[in-house]
Amino acid sequence: MLWFYEWFFPAVWMIFLIYWQVKAINTKSTKRLEPAASRLLRVFVFLIAIVMLSTTRIPLRWLYLQLWPAGLWPFWLGAAVTIAGLLFAVWARGHLGRNWSRSVTIKQDHELIGTGPYAMVRHPIYTGILAGFLGTAIAVSQVRGFIAFVLIFLVFWIKLRMEERWMRSQFGGAYETYAHRTAALVPYLF
Repeated sequence: MLWFYEWFFPAVWMIFLIYWQVKAINTKSTKRLEPAASRLLRVFVFLIAIVMLSTTRIPLRWLYLQLWPAGLWPFWLGAAVTIAGLLFAVWARGHLGRNWSRSVTIKQDHELIGTGPYAMVRHPIYTGILAGFLGTAIAVSQVRGFIAFVLIFLVFWIKLRMEERWMRSQFGGAYETYAHRTAALVPYLF
């Protein structure tokens, strides 16, 4: 049964990533794309976070300091938060439809979506993925999990800021109104 606990999170994340790749097919053509340097930086930071979460061989002992005792409660709480977050991201991705892109883009015939999960937060995909990383960090119960979460938060925050500027330039007052009534990442708060 130990194998289940070792492979649960990698399996959940792999299923999510496979789904994400499959859904990347058949999106609208791109009219404007963020610079390659920002995309590469994001990929690099994601790889660092994944390595931190998937190995215990990094030669920095402080990364493995326990924040609370590992056990069933942190594992199952983390599993619930991870799955809820990733399902929220999947819902948002499905709701966005062909307007989605993994990079900051303006699509041909780009639409401003403000329904479904986008009525709760402006960036529900980021919210969901961040919740997934937070859940994984809770289950790992070590410093490295929260460093990975903070790294992902920072790259999403940078991406979010760029995306917000582009949406304001594309949709003007309509986006301003939407942004005024809808939180960026945490419903009703932030």
